[in-house]
Amino acid sequence: MDHLATLVTKIAQHTDCDGVHPTKIPNLSLIRISNPTEPIRSVTQPSLCIVVQGTKHVTLADHTYEYGAGRHLVVSVELPVISRIVEASPEKPYMSLLLTLDMPALGSLLMEMPRTAETGTARCGTGLCVSEASPSFLDAALRLTHLLDTPEDIDFLAPLAERELLYRLMRGEQAHKVRRMLMPESRLQQVNRAITWIRDNFDKPFSIDRVASEANMSSSSLHEHFREITAMSPLQYQKQLRLQEARRMILAEALDAATAAHRVGYDSPSQFSREYRRLFGAPPIRDISRVRGEPNSYADA
Repeated sequence: MDHLATLVTKIAQHTDCDGVHPTKIPNLSLIRISNPTEPIRSVTQPSLCIVVQGTKHVTLADHTYEYGAGRHLVVSVELPVISRIVEASPEKPYMSLLLTLDMPALGSLLMEMPRTAETGTARCGTGLCVSEASPSFLDAALRLTHLLDTPEDIDFLAPLAERELLYRLMRGEQAHKVRRMLMPESRLQQVNRAITWIRDNFDKPFSIDRVASEANMSSSSLHEHFREITAMSPLQYQKQLRLQEARRMILAEALDAATAAHRVGYDSPSQFSREYRRLFGAPPIRDISRVRGEPNSYADA
């Protein structure tokens, strides 16, 4: 049985146009894109993405991950990334499944699984890793998507099918990373607490000591492990959140650059303009004009 071909057919049946398509299965979305895209900046959420056709690049800081048909990406913390579909056409669109990770369900599964059931050996340090999808993993993904054909079965069977897919994830190469996501005092969880605090307070000044205290870490340990997991420092992370939110405000709320800069915490408009240009490749007015002139992009694809 060709799992990838069947998944391509299944996604095609349930997506009639390009975009990110939420489904009646609460945590599952289907993605279909018919042409390569420009680089898109976004903040990822803890999730699992399985590509069944086409190829995508995701860049975190200075490292680019490529994953195509038969590979999957696991994101364990919120990360500012650049995404780009590099292989897609109307005849063979990029297609993938996006599953938002249900942390309580993962935690329950972890408590029930014997430690010896884990087979993964990969030790990917960052909060974003790519692996091959095994036949059993793809088979579980196929069982979940098959439920879209029988909506009356979703309430009862979707939690079981999703649990099987999460189980296969826990048995795969990234089992160690998933376990780290769930351990309360793991370095990943400590950094995640720091990320949450920065996200909730990104428009305010902060000291590294304050963030380290929130994460229950020393300042030196926070610097080391935050960079290991996010590929950037806490201050660089805050800057990316500020600039992305300012860009969203200018686009969605029609704010001028100076107002958006002030709302996200910048006191100096000139500093904002310099850092905006460094991140997005153009000053705010030119960048926004360029974005509004481009066709729709899909940050979650």
